[in-house]
Amino acid sequence: MNTRITLEDVEVLPLETRSDPDNSDPMAAATAAVEEIRSAADEFRTQHQNELRAANDRIAALETRLNRPGTQHEQRNEPAIEQRAFINFARTGVERMEAEEVRALTVSTDTAGGYLAPEQFVAELDRNLVLFSPIRSVARVTPASAGEIVLPKRTGTMTASWGGETTPATATQPAYGQQKINVYELKCYVDVSNTLLEDAAFNLEAELAFDFAEEFGRAEGAAFINGDGTGKPNGLLNTAGIETLDTTGADLTADNLIDVFHDLPGAYASRAVWGMNRSVIGTVRKLKNANGDYLWQDALTAGNPPTIMGRPVVELPDMPDYPAADAEALPIVFGDFKSAFRIFDRVNLSVLRDPYSQQVNGLVRFHARRRVGGGVTKAEALRLLKVDLT
Repeated sequence: MNTRITLEDVEVLPLETRSDPDNSDPMAAATAAVEEIRSAADEFRTQHQNELRAANDRIAALETRLNRPGTQHEQRNEPAIEQRAFINFARTGVERMEAEEVRALTVSTDTAGGYLAPEQFVAELDRNLVLFSPIRSVARVTPASAGEIVLPKRTGTMTASWGGETTPATATQPAYGQQKINVYELKCYVDVSNTLLEDAAFNLEAELAFDFAEEFGRAEGAAFINGDGTGKPNGLLNTAGIETLDTTGADLTADNLIDVFHDLPGAYASRAVWGMNRSVIGTVRKLKNANGDYLWQDALTAGNPPTIMGRPVVELPDMPDYPAADAEALPIVFGDFKSAFRIFDRVNLSVLRDPYSQQVNGLVRFHARRRVGGGVTKAEALRLLKVDLT
């Protein structure tokens, strides 16, 4: 059967045309977009570099002006609130301080109304203390939280024995005891004129730290060497149990020092230091061994201590002189002070400001106190040399 289709029966769709000639190639359109982004990035980078160059020019010009004479301004670091409060307390007293500064002060545990120094001040004080109490530079220094420190002390060691495979072992055990180190109070005062206190350019902090350290160091050094244990530490020379070697004659010789050196066990000798006063040092520097070589060796570089047989020398001004009128004088000590001597700081520094008692003289008195203890805790790590004048 034949079917006849006419034009009316056919749906004619509109023809799709490309009116925009640029859309004829998709790759060209993408390339153009990338080029546009790259051009914008280059323009931004160029602008940023110009801004940096201009900023560097301004900084250089500012540095040039600041480096001109008369235009340089001193830059000062603002001290911490605790440090500022302590300085203002020393200058004006707590009555004239701001409430924030008063709260920053640490009140001492004593009932006299003193105030503890801030950590930075204490650090400066400790650094200066070593100048006047040199035993601190070689001893073991630790803080204490009580007025009496109890240390364990070994009084007996274990003993092992040899035997065959079936030989029974013998029982043994170490023995321990206790040793007490008491903490004592050390006091002094310093007078400062009103003029210096009122002068802002005067470094009050450094002055007080030095003055306190000078007196505390002198008193500590004397007690740690010659203290009798009554109201002060028991000193090195008053400690029982330290082995002593004699010079076997009135003259101090190089052989005496060699004997002391080799009498100390090697475990301690490798860390040991020599201690003597300045007068004895003058004598020791002249001693020579059998080959004519001086025992004393100056440091090769500045800041290092001199040595005797490779071990450092510490000047202890409170050690006895040589020669001395006392036949029992002990002018030289040699040992491992880190193991043998302990120092315990209970209160580093407490300061009481007294603006009244010396005001007629134009002075303000600062009362300072510290609590410290120390003594020999291991006598076996030390050796003393006695000069026999008999």
